[in-house]
Amino acid sequence: MEIKEFKRVNRVVALAVLLISAITYLMTIEPTASFWDCGEFIASSYKLEVGHPPGNPVFQLFARLFTLFGDAQNAAMLVNAMSALCSAFTIFFLYLTIVHFARRIFEIKGSEGVAIKLSTAIAIYGAGVVGSLAYCWSDTFWFSAVEGEVYAMSSLFTAIVFWAMLEWEEEAHQPYANRWIVLIAFL
Repeated sequence: MEIKEFKRVNRVVALAVLLISAITYLMTIEPTASFWDCGEFIASSYKLEVGHPPGNPVFQLFARLFTLFGDAQNAAMLVNAMSALCSAFTIFFLYLTIVHFARRIFEIKGSEGVAIKLSTAIAIYGAGVVGSLAYCWSDTFWFSAVEGEVYAMSSLFTAIVFWAMLEWEEEAHQPYANRWIVLIAFL
């Protein structure tokens, strides 16, 4: 299997993992605020007020965008939905990271370029799906994914930065590869 075909199939599987995790989290979000910092984060996001130190202004700005789609009665559910989507995208990037590492271990470099055996490709996709969905359904991550707390967004930014590092490493010798470094710096 050529790398182009491998990457095409990989995108489809990654989107399936994203969809599975998003459905899982959105079906199980908390309808209101949990009994701890979540209520404060939701209220300060809805009103764009200052939360407790050190706060998280990025979380509050994104949460405010989500609360624009509803009224005060639904603010908690909308912020919880934002956390669920952030967590689903974290699982998406985790899948891509697992597949990247596994592909790098098993790719065969020959005179005609880089290739992967079909059976190996299926094993790599399977490892990515199992690894990312195991984390998706782990108790600690799932608990943070369905409530309006900063952990889901923090995990998302960490996952994107790590994935961008791998993309930069893959393209480091090509022109304009430094755009990945700039993205990492901004994130």
